Amino acid sequence: MLIPFYLINFTHKYICNSTILQYIPNTIQQQQEKADDETNQLFVFFPEDEKVGVKPIKILTDRMKDENVSNAILVLRGDITPFAKQAVQEMSDSFRIEHFKEAELLVDITEHTLVPEHKVLSQNEKQELLKRYRLRETQLPRIQPNDPVARYYGMKRGQVAKIIRPSETAGRYVTYRICM
Repeated sequence: MLIPFYLINFTHKYICNSTILQYIPNTIQQQQEKADDETNQLFVFFPEDEKVGVKPIKILTDRMKDENVSNAILVLRGDITPFAKQAVQEMSDSFRIEHFKEAELLVDITEHTLVPEHKVLSQNEKQELLKRYRLRETQLPRIQPNDPVARYYGMKRGQVAKIIRPSETAGRYVTYRICM
């Protein structure tokens, strides 16, 4: 079975590391590991159903439990049922499952000319930023976790993004936003 290039490109950019592909009935699974931490793995599932219900979510979480993986992305052809959304929210303590529609992944939003460069800061970089400018987290401008760029980078609450915009007067303008 052929995998559309944009789906592989998205998951490759999401984690930036080598790829292991396996065929599982009714889904294609891609497993990625973070470049600096091999234990931090991510499953990417491509369900073939137009509307994903609770059963595929249960299969996904069982597989994640078996292989000790806590992060996953669902790339959906259609929608996810309200019960499945609720199941994903209920499992958010144990697993982090994000879902995207195929249509959302057709265009790489980070390459768009109107979207400035974003870089998610590490915890150390965040602490250094707060210390350097003598700020509290609440004083930083906010970015919503459902913002398209925040979703693309998988930002969690409390993470900070460094945003670099072009400026006619200064050359470039740097700002920071915290995910809240």
